[in-house]
Amino acid sequence: MAKYTPHTENDVSEMLSVLGKENIDELFEDVPGNIRLKSLNMDGGLSQFSVMEYMKKLASMNKRFYVVLRGAGAYDHYIPPVVTSLVSRGEFLTAYTPYQAEISQGVLQSIFEYQTLMCRLTGMDVSNASVYDGASAAAEAMTMCCDKKKKVMLLGAINPMYIETIKTYAHASGIEVECVGDKEGLIDFEKAGQKIDETYAAVFSQSPNYYGLIEDSERVAALAGSVKARFVYIFNPVAAMLLKTPAESGADIAVGEGQPLGIPMNFGGPYLGIMTCKNEMIRRLPGRIVGETTDHEGRRAYVLTMQAREQHIRREKATSSVCSNEALCALTATIYLSAMGSEFKNVAKQCVTKAHYLLKGLENTGRFRRVYKGEFFHEFVTESDASPDDINAALQAEGILGGLKTEDGKMLWCVTEKPAVKELDKVIAIAGGVR
Repeated sequence: MAKYTPHTENDVSEMLSVLGKENIDELFEDVPGNIRLKSLNMDGGLSQFSVMEYMKKLASMNKRFYVVLRGAGAYDHYIPPVVTSLVSRGEFLTAYTPYQAEISQGVLQSIFEYQTLMCRLTGMDVSNASVYDGASAAAEAMTMCCDKKKKVMLLGAINPMYIETIKTYAHASGIEVECVGDKEGLIDFEKAGQKIDETYAAVFSQSPNYYGLIEDSERVAALAGSVKARFVYIFNPVAAMLLKTPAESGADIAVGEGQPLGIPMNFGGPYLGIMTCKNEMIRRLPGRIVGETTDHEGRRAYVLTMQAREQHIRREKATSSVCSNEALCALTATIYLSAMGSEFKNVAKQCVTKAHYLLKGLENTGRFRRVYKGEFFHEFVTESDASPDDINAALQAEGILGGLKTEDGKMLWCVTEKPAVKELDKVIAIAGGVR
């Protein structure tokens, strides 16, 4: 990537000479002295070697895990080196929002490719150039659906962070949010059917849900359709390789977290909010949409299109103000999917296989019991006579990050394609031995 080169002494002298100044202080003589920063209370500068040693010392304080068995919205997937190498290039890493879009053909093409891949992944008609993360994508979907009707229904075990974000958006927009909890880990359709009516603008469900279980999304679509509400499908892009697509399930809008597509967990971000929808809703879709056309010489060209829905044109009538550039994260997902190709389906298969392997191994110890019995992708919930804190402490001592302790004292495990079978065997032996 590009390097920062500071001014040399000659550069500074030449600048001062042109400006007719004796020293740097004269550049700031118009700033009142009483508001100037006198000192930074910092030690003197260090050599490069000293800085490197200091940073290594700080890094050694971090706890590193060679096996991660925790998900709940952020997932430890393998990232091919080609992905990191390409997205670290200066022309990508430092790119900002293309305000003069049409002269930024490279950025626009990468966004167009991203949109194409998202539409293929979900089966939906159109994709935007992403929003901030999966939770904000779900909240933006709610705003898309609510016009005259100001009520939405959230079904089953949806990620709590998504629910919190949706409620935050709803509060500011005067939208009522009805949460219908799960029954034994899955959507309580009986209760949902009793509550729903034609005052609802949208129905949300997540599959795989927060507990990793596969929901009956087609039944959700039928429920939403019965009251002329939109169906918003919160999906996992890896699981989408094995399950029916959101489009096949009857979704009007499909949203999800794109972090599993080559983006490191990075202490919580930046992430990638996937948003796709049917053509009929394109004018309410927030963010950017890139279209393909030809220039005056007949050459292929890319443009920002459908901008009448954007905040800089619609102003206060716009449904959102997504103005930060998510293009780098979208590019990362594009490169990842392009690099993986058909192997991406194998990633999904390994997630399923290894998750079921770990569950069976834990159950065979006689110390763990599965809480929810439905079909699952790569997350599952267990209970044990031993406390989750003790189990995780034993695992962490061996460099393993165990499952997430739930509010009711159970454990939510996640297995991606990364852990080897021998590592899962070690997890089983350690966890099964905790008393």
